[in-house]
Amino acid sequence: MEAIQETNFSFAGQTGFYRGKVRDVYYFEDKIAVVATDRISAFDVVLPRAIPYKGQVLNQIASLNLKATKDIVPNWVLSTPDPNVTIGYNCEPFKVEMVIRGYLAGHAWREYKAGKRSVCGVTLPEGLKENDKLPQPVITPTTKADEGHDEDISREEILAKGLVSEEDYTKLERYTQALFARGTELAKQQGLILVDTKYEFGKYNGEVYLIDEIHTPDSSRYFYSEGYTERQASSQPQRQLSKEFVRQWLIENGFQGKEGQQIPEMTEEVVAGISERYIELYEVFTGNKFIKQDYSNALKRIEAQLKENIFNTKDYKI
Repeated sequence: MEAIQETNFSFAGQTGFYRGKVRDVYYFEDKIAVVATDRISAFDVVLPRAIPYKGQVLNQIASLNLKATKDIVPNWVLSTPDPNVTIGYNCEPFKVEMVIRGYLAGHAWREYKAGKRSVCGVTLPEGLKENDKLPQPVITPTTKADEGHDEDISREEILAKGLVSEEDYTKLERYTQALFARGTELAKQQGLILVDTKYEFGKYNGEVYLIDEIHTPDSSRYFYSEGYTERQASSQPQRQLSKEFVRQWLIENGFQGKEGQQIPEMTEEVVAGISERYIELYEVFTGNKFIKQDYSNALKRIEAQLKENIFNTKDYKI
C-alpha cells in the first residue's frame, strides 16, 4: 500500500523547514504551510511504516473542527488548498500542551492504576475504574518537548518556571474548557463521546491563537456512545475510535518507547488495519463518505497546490 512518508520540497520565498513526528512544515515569513504526511507516532516514537490516508484523515477532520470552533478562539488557519495541506499564520507556540480529560482513560488510567491519585497537580477521587466519567473535565498539561518525551506538569510548575504568564495561562484554561465543551457537543451529534484531547496554543501579533490540529484521532480519544453505560456497568472494554488501539497493540507486543525495546513488525495486514480504523473515525465523526486521494501523483499534487496557494491566502503580504 502506498503512503506519503515524507516531503522534500523547495519553494521560492521559503525561509525554513521543519520535519515533525508526522507533519512537514514549510516556513514563509509570517506564514507556514503544513503537510500532513502519513507517518504515525506512538509513545513519542515515529513508527517505521506510514499509514495510507492517515494524513488526509487528520487534516480534513482538523479543518472541520477548527472552522467549528473559531468563534471561541482565533486559530492559525488561512486555507486548506489540498486534503493533506493547511496554510496559516506562523504563531510562536507556548511550551505546554493543554490536555483535558472527561473520562479516566489512557495515560491517566495507567497512572491511577499504579496507585497515583494526583495527575499534574489535579487530585482524582478514589474508587474509579477504567473509562469512568470524571466528576468534571480536568486539565492535565504536559511540557512540549522539541525532542523525546513530553512530561506531565502542573499549573503551579508552569507558572513557577515561567513557561506561560499567569494572564496567558488563565486564557489557555478558559479556551481549553470551552473547546472541550464544543468538541463534546460535536461528538455527541455523531454518536460519540469525546473522552480526552489536547490543544496547543501560540501567539501571533500579541494575541493567543489555537494552533496545530484539534479533535483528531491523533490528538483525541473517542468512545461510541451506544452501549457505554452497559459496558461500564459490566466492566467491559469500551468501543474506541482513537489511536489508543495502536498503543495497545504496541504494549501487547512489548513496546512502550523505552530504551532497548524493539518496535514490533508492522506487516501489511497491521498497516491496512490501522488505515481502516482512521477512515472509520473520519466517516463516523463527519457522517460523510471518505474519498481516497490518488496516491499515484500525491507528491506532485501537493507541491503544485503549495506553489499555487502559499502567497494567495487571505490578507497575505510578502
